[in-house]
Amino acid sequence: MLERIAPSDIEFDHQKMWHDDNSHSHIPASLVGPGLTVPFVDGTLTLGIWQQSVLVEMDTRAGKGR
Repeated sequence: MLERIAPSDIEFDHQKMWHDDNSHSHIPASLVGPGLTVPFVDGTLTLGIWQQSVLVEMDTRAGKGR
């Protein structure tokens, strides 16, 4: 489904301007949102019984500082 929303085989204007190959990464990242904050209590994440935290990397390569 992601390939339908943000195909990786077409050239986006972003790619033409910035000369990178991660244009299609920005679309799903904007749909998912920028982040989540979960507080710690006594050194433990305060998640519910059925909750979990998942890291999803959508970029095509590591950027500066990673």
